[in-house]
Amino acid sequence: MALRGGIDLGGTKIEAVVVDDESRVLGSARHETPRDGGPPDVVRELASALHEAASAAGVDPAELAGVGVGSPGEVDTAEGTVARAANLPGWSDAAFPLAAALGEQLGTRVAVGNDVRLAVDAERLLGAGRTYRSFLGVWWGTGIGGAVVFDGRLWLGRGSAGELGHIVVRAEGRLCPCGRKGCLEAYAGRGAMERRARRAFAKGAKTNLFELMRKQKRDRLTSGVWAAALVRGDELATRLIDRAVWALGVGVGSAINLLDLEAVVVGGGLGTRFGVPGAERIAAAMQPHLFVPDRPPAVVVSELDDSGGALGAALLVADTT
Repeated sequence: MALRGGIDLGGTKIEAVVVDDESRVLGSARHETPRDGGPPDVVRELASALHEAASAAGVDPAELAGVGVGSPGEVDTAEGTVARAANLPGWSDAAFPLAAALGEQLGTRVAVGNDVRLAVDAERLLGAGRTYRSFLGVWWGTGIGGAVVFDGRLWLGRGSAGELGHIVVRAEGRLCPCGRKGCLEAYAGRGAMERRARRAFAKGAKTNLFELMRKQKRDRLTSGVWAAALVRGDELATRLIDRAVWALGVGVGSAINLLDLEAVVVGGGLGTRFGVPGAERIAAAMQPHLFVPDRPPAVVVSELDDSGGALGAALLVADTT
């Protein structure tokens, strides 16, 4: 039995798993993504998380058939590099050799792929997408990720297909972390919403967001903090989430008009946290923008939750063995 490792590298957390040939999880670990430093600091945390997951599975990382990593940013799978990962600390435009650096620390082969594409591929094979021939994956988290499945296969285009977060939802709108204006991510990404909340709070806006953050012993506004604030009826949190749902409706509706897909699968930290009610809100926000409103796609929630990205990363190793 060949065991494989999978790591999902997100802007907030790192999820690592060790799986068997049937994608059953034998060991797992979760670490926080470093807030400071640069790529070498992130690599050390990735290695630490994988070592912990491997220990739980009773295996040494060097004994694994390989380790897959799902990363944000501009990923070159063939070269094993990542560039322009705006939601990771100190990650410049220059390509960093993530596969080589992590492989050296783990003592095994490492493959790197786009984080959302890998999570969506896991949903295609193992989760909510397995009953559809075509669907759009919408990953609502620190940023907004997307991936497209056509005729039962991931559509890669020329290498960057599915960048839903950078669909323009308002011309010359808010500045996005990518440096452009009006992107969906500038309105709905958790990182962008946190920056807006901090600016509003500094100007005197009343909110429980930061009190809840401290109570949960966090140093950023995680999906759990946003959910707790909404339960309390926090006005600032409600306003920002409402705006995010509006933007998601515009962006997803536009993608459906272009591609006419069967379904939308919603995942990511905020997507899974808000669950079915959140998916229903996105579906309602999308409806006014559909060219064929009487035939909307199904909108469903990821079935693999937080483990989907790591499972998809482990599948990457199987695909490239």
